[in-house]
Amino acid sequence: MITIGILIFPQVEELDFVAPFEVLSYSNKITPDSTRVLLIAENSDPIEAFNGMKVIPHTTLATCPPLDIIVVPGGKGRLAAMRNTAITEFIRAQSHHAKFTASVCTGALILAAAGLLANKKATTYHTAFDELKTYTVDVLTQKVVQDGRIITSAGVSSGIELGLYLLKLLFGASMAQEVADKIEYSINVAQI
Repeated sequence: MITIGILIFPQVEELDFVAPFEVLSYSNKITPDSTRVLLIAENSDPIEAFNGMKVIPHTTLATCPPLDIIVVPGGKGRLAAMRNTAITEFIRAQSHHAKFTASVCTGALILAAAGLLANKKATTYHTAFDELKTYTVDVLTQKVVQDGRIITSAGVSSGIELGLYLLKLLFGASMAQEVADKIEYSINVAQI
């Protein structure tokens, strides 16, 4: 079983974390116990996302198990998350042993603030390209960009493509395509 953690924080953009959660969890409907997807927050208090959704995390930064994959979403709350040393240190520590460290939207800027994107290729939400470049990042306009063990995805809905891309890496294109078809998301997984 692959353990995947998705970081959440106050004012996180809902689709940034819900989209990869749905896609990565859906694999269990095809192959039971293939993934375990956890929402992780600084503490166990409910998190209020940007559009008002309230979410209770599964685990905290302190109690989170070692992750095979960590996914960092963005949103307005990323500004505070970028300055939160507990969050950036957690990301650095988990990414040290994780198979992949990933981001959705402006979550790439949190990865950059944690020191993980310097001199790497990455993408983010289109209005944040210039800000990401200030971290000596080679910014690309693709929906999903992989540079070694770091995988970034573009804005908001790109979390769906990120989830499918990760499933393709982990379980093959056939599994990823089946998930895409089951959630009625029109895409040729071989092309991402």
